[in-house]
Amino acid sequence: MEPFSVAQCVGYVAFVLGVTAFFQKIDHRLKFFNGAECLAYAVHFTLLGNLPGAASALISSGRSFLAIKIRSPLLAVVIIGLNMAVGLTLAKSGVGWFPVGASSIATLAVFTMRGIPMRLALLVSTFLWLANNIICGSIGGTLLETIIAIVNGSTMVRILRSPERDLAGAGGAVGRAE
Repeated sequence: MEPFSVAQCVGYVAFVLGVTAFFQKIDHRLKFFNGAECLAYAVHFTLLGNLPGAASALISSGRSFLAIKIRSPLLAVVIIGLNMAVGLTLAKSGVGWFPVGASSIATLAVFTMRGIPMRLALLVSTFLWLANNIICGSIGGTLLETIIAIVNGSTMVRILRSPERDLAGAGGAVGRAE
């Protein structure tokens, strides 16, 4: 694993876009940068030879861009169906299902959940992406998912300690849009 190969450098770009996404306080900006991050990851995983990861990242990118304007459980079902088709077509082993599962769980979370339940589902998604990134040798992806897990966990603790915690799911709190 060369730390400065073209594949890894594209992963570092995705890392920067992902960190930038989670600095955003405005939801549509978070979703935009998350969509851009996922596009970079699609290229990154393609260069690493991880086709299930690349396809799931590409679907996640489209989902993030769509979620800027649309919130629909029906759309979530369609996107999860696309992810399942990717898994059936491209996953050659159980490990190939990690990105498919991660993307599907995140899709369900961003389209149907709010607050702590959404963040818990996104944390499960994060751990699946983290496992995928470690297995395929993605340095930037491993760093990003580790940071996201820490920030998400910290945010859940802050929400639980907050006297306004019932408002956390009302659209103002930031959640993982991947």
